[in-house]
Amino acid sequence: MDLTEQQINQLEADLLELGSLVEKAERKRVQELLKQEQKKVEKEIADKRQQKEQQARRQADPVPSSKATYTVKITNYAWDQSEKFVKIYLTLKNVHKNPSEKVEVNFSERSFSVLVKELDGKNHQMTVLNLLYPIDDQNSSTKIKTDMVVIMCKKQVAKKWECLTTVDKESKEKDKPKVDDNADPSEGLMSMLKKIYSEGDDEMKRTINKAWSESQEKKIRGEDGMMDF
Repeated sequence: MDLTEQQINQLEADLLELGSLVEKAERKRVQELLKQEQKKVEKEIADKRQQKEQQARRQADPVPSSKATYTVKITNYAWDQSEKFVKIYLTLKNVHKNPSEKVEVNFSERSFSVLVKELDGKNHQMTVLNLLYPIDDQNSSTKIKTDMVVIMCKKQVAKKWECLTTVDKESKEKDKPKVDDNADPSEGLMSMLKKIYSEGDDEMKRTINKAWSESQEKKIRGEDGMMDF
């Protein structure tokens, strides 16, 4: 017998004795005091029984431990644009089944942040800073679709975005080959061929070697020494 059951038994014994005393009491005031005590004991018994039922339910169907609240970064996304909006698509399985209030999106003129709470036991977060152009944060919005969150960034000016952020643009600029107007065109061609040769497969290397040999033979004969692929 558990502690709660013992307490209920003791309270029931008290209640029984109080009932006996009420019957034996002759003075009205004493009867009223005993009846008040009866009501207190009855309420206490009811509370203990409810407590016991709740305990039994927990044992039969234990409540899972509290959900994990660690946060992961959202990395699976894509973006495109229309005349008025830049749209960012975040792929999150079952996000449409999560309560809408657990998807928080905040906009500023040059950034936005997303926090999806308690999805698949985790919080999912993404912050994009330094957007390429300013956005109208008051008229930007969010849409929840099947397994997806769509961030709608309202353009302040209806112009095409080459990239999503200024960092992306700077990275693209660095990757562009530098053009030297005073450089020998043949040197640029040779650099390009060397790069292709070093990165190419055996077939590509054989083709370049053959073209190089033929160009050298043409030079010896006094012909145009350009390689012919």
